[in-house]
Order: sequence, then C-alpha cells, then structure tokens
Amino acid sequence: MTDKLWGGRFQEQTAAEVEEFTCSLPFDRRLYRQDIRGSQAHARMLAKQGILTEAEAEAIIRGLEEIRQEIEAGEFPVDPALEDIHMALETRLIQKIGETGRKLHTARSRNDQVALDVRLYLAEEVEGLIADLTELRRAGVRLARRHFGEILPGYTHLQRAQPVLLAHHLLAYDEMWRRDQARLKESLARIRVSPLGAAALAGTTFPIDPAYTAELVGFPQVFRNSMDAVSDRDFILEFLAHAAILMVHLSRLAEELILWSSAEFGFVEISDAYATGSSIMPQKKNPDVAELIRGKTGRVAGHLVGLLMTLKGLPLAYNRDLQEDKEPLFDTVDTVRASVRLMAGMLGSLTFKPERLRQALAGGYLSATDLADYLVTQGVPFRTAHEQVGRLVGYAAFQGKELWELSLEEIQRFASQAGPEVFDWLTVDKVVARRTSPGGTAPERVREALRRAEKELGL
Repeated sequence: MTDKLWGGRFQEQTAAEVEEFTCSLPFDRRLYRQDIRGSQAHARMLAKQGILTEAEAEAIIRGLEEIRQEIEAGEFPVDPALEDIHMALETRLIQKIGETGRKLHTARSRNDQVALDVRLYLAEEVEGLIADLTELRRAGVRLARRHFGEILPGYTHLQRAQPVLLAHHLLAYDEMWRRDQARLKESLARIRVSPLGAAALAGTTFPIDPAYTAELVGFPQVFRNSMDAVSDRDFILEFLAHAAILMVHLSRLAEELILWSSAEFGFVEISDAYATGSSIMPQKKNPDVAELIRGKTGRVAGHLVGLLMTLKGLPLAYNRDLQEDKEPLFDTVDTVRASVRLMAGMLGSLTFKPERLRQALAGGYLSATDLADYLVTQGVPFRTAHEQVGRLVGYAAFQGKELWELSLEEIQRFASQAGPEVFDWLTVDKVVARRTSPGGTAPERVREALRRAEKELGL
C-alpha cells in the first residue's frame, strides 16, 4: 500500500476496503487542470511572500506542468490508495522533483485547495453553459422567424383556448432561457470567490497574500471568513437549482414536442437524427431524445435535493461528507449541457406541418373570448357577455357548427346586441391580430419581440 502524505501519526495501514470506499479519484480526476492551476498560483504566491525561493517555486510550477502533460498523454499513474486527485498530483510532484515538492502544501490545506478547484471548474462550466444557451436561443429564434405567419391553438389545461402565432409560442421559451442565462451570469460573482488561504479552517501562521493568489486564478473576490471558505457549498447548490429550473424549461418544451409529433396532434416532424425506432414495430418513430431530456430533469432535480440533504446537518467547518458534492455536480453539468445542445439541434431540424396547424384551429371555439369582448364594446357587462357566449357555444356545439357558421339571427337569440359586424370578430387571423397589448400575440407585437431577441443574440 502507498504511504499517505498525512500518515505520520498513524501506526497501521488503511484497510483496503476503506481506501476503496473513500477514494474519489474515479470522478474527481477531472479536476486535474484546476488543481494544477491553483497549485501553480499558490507556489507563485509563496515565492512572492518569501515563503519559498523563486527557484523552488519554478521547480514546482515546471513539475506540475509536466504532470499535466502526462495526464493528457494518458501516461499518469493512478493509484486508488492516493484517495483523490489532489493527493495524486502532489505525490507525483514529489516523485518528480524530490523534497521541494513537499513544500508546495505550505500554508494550504486540502480543504481550501479542493474548494478552489471546484470553484474554478464550475466557473468554466457555467460560462460554457451560458454559451450553449445562446446557441439554443438562436435555434429557437430562427425557428420562430421561419414560421412567423403560422397560427396554432394556444392551450390552457391542454384544452384549445385561443389562437396564437407559432412564433409567439416559441418565443415564450426564449424568455425562459433568457432568465436561465441571467441567473447563471449572476451566479458567477458568487462562484468566483477564492477560498485559498483559509487553510484547514482557521487561516495560517504564514504571511500569505490571498488576494494575489485570487488574481492569478482570475477571481475578483477573496473569502472573508476562513471557516465559511472551506465549508461553503452554496455556490454548488445555487448552480444545481439553476440547472434544475433550466431542465424544467427544457422538459416542458420536450413534452410539447412529444405531443406535437404524435399522430393525434401531427403538428411537427422530428428529424430522424433526433428520433429512434422500435425493436418490434417497424412503423414507429419515437421522440426518444425529447423523452430522455424530460426524464433526466428528475435526475438533475434529485441531485439538488440530495446535496441539500448532505449539507443540512453538517457542523462547521469541513467534513468528509463534502466529498459527496462532486458526483452530483459533475453529472448535472454533463446532463444539462448535453440536453441544451441536443435541444438546440432538435429545434434546428424540426419540420412543422402548416396544414395540420390550420386544421387544429377548427373546433374548440377559439374566437369565443373575442365574441365576448365584442359584446363588451356594445355596452354589455363582461360577465353578462361571458354568460351569453357560453350559452351560444353550447348551442353551436349541439348544432355541430363553428361560431362563424351560425347566422346572425342565431347569435342574436343569445346576444341581442350583436350586429352584422360581429363576424369580423370571429375569424382566426383577426382574433390573433387584435391581441396588440404589450407582450401579446398580434403580429406587430411578435415582430417586435423577434427583432429584440435577434438583436440580443446577434442574428
């Protein structure tokens, strides 16, 4: 078994099953770049403060760079007895440069070291996710522009409610993704706080310069309390919460694509590149990508709840339980970024079916609200108009007719104030066009929204 760098006071070797149980190398090795970057910054700070000589710091920095190259060339030796990527890198450094390597950990603990690594990692991934969301938004906005004139039923309670522009419907998701980006951008200020210098929990006796280290790793802020610095995982919780909300947004769209691509709706065709077949039914084309995005939403939300439960009972400061923050974080990052990219690709290859959209506008009495609004313009109180139109819809349904197929005399049986101009209020195009209120579905409002989104996204 490998001797532990922390093993001075121990008389017995760690049990093999304990090494296996506590080892995080299989998943935290992805932090090697961040760990090397943080260690090089720490070495430079130690030299600046006279704690290491310039020659010692340079030897450490060069040795760490060589180790990075070994890892990326697939030549790095992995020993599970070394517990985690931090100990593995330090052990390898000592093997390469000797006793000088043992000086790297001066004025540092694994507690502040790993906190820095995770913050560096998450800052990079959040920036990447923000960029992914920009591409997703561009795909959605391009789709809205491509189908600007198309109208479909808007739904409440999954019942046909009022007609809306398809572009208006699609831009609703752009608003969600825009908020997702805003949340992620705001979170970067809380992620980019350097904990290095907090040491184990109480700070250090050495004359360190945490602000200089933070500057070297590109973080604008430094921790204010050493105990909080090593035990804080709020920034991970915040990311997991933002990721869960984002996945819910993706899941809602995925659900609509699943419904819309079914024979019952037939509004859209999902590209073969984003669908799969059945092992037994040759006719099937299944929206599996959309279904998996919908399914993985529960997984991401579960990671948030899981880490909340891990943290809820932890006393200050560091506890080994915090090792459990990495697997849910890494899996969430991988899941949400893949889901965003796949949704962008799927949107870019969708084919809408205008004829089916038009067919869906018949039935459901989608102009009923406008008929009530018309009666209000004739002096009828809205609640009275609502009641009159409700009775008229019941009559039309019994007759098997749409509202515009009724005669004026039939309409006047239920709404005596109606005149010949009432039919101008019942056509779908005009129902949509009248929704000129801010944020409404009228073409002029949606055109404004499209231009605004295109400007934001550089389209």
